[in-house]
Amino acid sequence: MAHGTLRPRWGQPLTGIISFICFFLIAWLTWFIFSDPRGIFKWFPYPFVMYLAMMILVGLWQHMFLGDWPFQNLKQPIKGIVMTIANIVLVWFVIDIIFYRILGIGFNFLSYYKLAAHGKPGMLAQVAIVCFVLIGFYSYPVWTIFFGKWPVQPSNLKQPEAGLAEIGWATTITMFFYVILIIPFFGLIYKTIAIATPWWTKIAGTPHVHWVFGWWEWAIVILFISANVWRMKPWSAINVDQPWKGLISMVLSFIGAYILAIICTKIVYLWVPKETFHILEKAKGPAEVTRFLWLHSAEIAGFTLIPFLIWHHYFDDMCPMQDKDSWGAFFFRTVGVLILSGVSYWFFYYANFGHWGLGNPHMDELAHRFPHGESLLWNFWWIIPLLWDEWFFHKWPFYVADE
Repeated sequence: MAHGTLRPRWGQPLTGIISFICFFLIAWLTWFIFSDPRGIFKWFPYPFVMYLAMMILVGLWQHMFLGDWPFQNLKQPIKGIVMTIANIVLVWFVIDIIFYRILGIGFNFLSYYKLAAHGKPGMLAQVAIVCFVLIGFYSYPVWTIFFGKWPVQPSNLKQPEAGLAEIGWATTITMFFYVILIIPFFGLIYKTIAIATPWWTKIAGTPHVHWVFGWWEWAIVILFISANVWRMKPWSAINVDQPWKGLISMVLSFIGAYILAIICTKIVYLWVPKETFHILEKAKGPAEVTRFLWLHSAEIAGFTLIPFLIWHHYFDDMCPMQDKDSWGAFFFRTVGVLILSGVSYWFFYYANFGHWGLGNPHMDELAHRFPHGESLLWNFWWIIPLLWDEWFFHKWPFYVADE
């Protein structure tokens, strides 16, 4: 069933509202089962965050690169169910076999088992894998969104060859970024001459990898909002061939992301309680405040995810303008996303959904709600039901085929 043949089952905005409520409830229920300290498994934050992150990345491989192969001809909802099961199996294989047991042969910090054998916290390996996924959230889809699948397409390759070629090419670039932006942080942790320490300390004011999180998350948001409510503006105005169009778009997205991250580190003082900064500085000094500012920049970016994804996929880019691709519509949806992100931020921190809804015990007092970066985990977890329904179930049952 092609996406172009689908129409909202109950019209708009009712279809979008119903789907929004369903995705929220599914995310909340599964959070309670797997992550909530009051729930069943209590896997918070690790290994829960590692698995949810890898689920999205593997899902991207399955849908964006492999085109749902080999399940593309199954009918819904069987196709979605089968692809979800395949995702779970692949996630286990990537984490436990590829990272822990294969890449871990050469890099101890990627192997839970090797770290445990050396008396080190195995959680550090899970952190390293989460960092790989963070880089991958940009470095894998950028080849589809900005580069139009260059250099693999156009070609006569069929699936799975085409998808595997894209995965191989994107993985090479992902490792390039990972070595530069992530591995030095583990050189700081393990203090070995074999691994360099963070080169960004003087630039960022902190050696922590959260500096990378702070602006890279905004790069991810710019990338995906381009393919969603921006409907590829402003990049569609770049009239050059690939790979130059992709390279220009990518560089500009990095510049824009860094500017947005810096703005976020400056304006958080307007609403985050002063006591929060006093607590951080008293605990570990001024560098801890800087670390928090970069991490919270990533959190602010994370609050945009649900608004722009659901607005595009389940509200069909609704706007008062007749032409959804006009600049007026572009700015209308952009401002709308920012407003809805602010509402979501307020709900999480000031209405304290993070405490009563998700069970984070330290979020009782207002000043203690902000330093831990947990809203980012919730926002990524919340988008999984939405992405799975879009990628694997092709919007079933919220959309139907237009006869």
